[in-house]
Amino acid sequence: MDKQPTTGEVCTTQEVARLLGISVTSVQQLVEAGVIEAWKTKGGHRRIPLRAVHAYRASTGAAPPAGPAPRQPGDRVSVLVVEDNEMQRAAYEKKFAAWKLPLDVRFCENGYQALVEIAARTPDVLLADIVMSGIDGYEVINTILGYPNLSDMHIAVVSGLSEADLAARGGLPPGVVFFGKPVNYDELRGYMRACCAAAARRARPR
Repeated sequence: MDKQPTTGEVCTTQEVARLLGISVTSVQQLVEAGVIEAWKTKGGHRRIPLRAVHAYRASTGAAPPAGPAPRQPGDRVSVLVVEDNEMQRAAYEKKFAAWKLPLDVRFCENGYQALVEIAARTPDVLLADIVMSGIDGYEVINTILGYPNLSDMHIAVVSGLSEADLAARGGLPPGVVFFGKPVNYDELRGYMRACCAAAARRARPR
């Protein structure tokens, strides 16, 4: 338990609790029992490899992200942007504000933060870079697609990779939209408008 991993992303007990949908005390008990691998910092704080969280979830069927709440008329569309470049995040923020669409936009710097955010507050739309250190966009997307209750999420990738490069890496899953870099913001605005229209349709009384 005291051996620090040399690679991969790590979580705090609070973050693992959010990812698994269980209490912090339960996480601590699982660590103490050796069920979930962990190590301690010099200050005595637990750190848990993200791969150990995935392994535990796979072996036990632990609770997945809750999925988006039922939509109501007038609800804004939540967007999670995963981008490790600070200047690109700033550009997104400026463009989204200028479009004046009913969007609530949150930003993450890496795939690890994105998985924690999705577990805590499932977005309606995910806009993710592909090439990032640690957990890349592919792993984030594949994790999401592993949960049927997240199937309504709109997923798009924005990448400097060409479509040929993506194809060489296995391509993108069906339904995932691709935008190349430099970003064509007119196309991206059209996509966001379509996501807003789809959300409004889901919120209409049946």
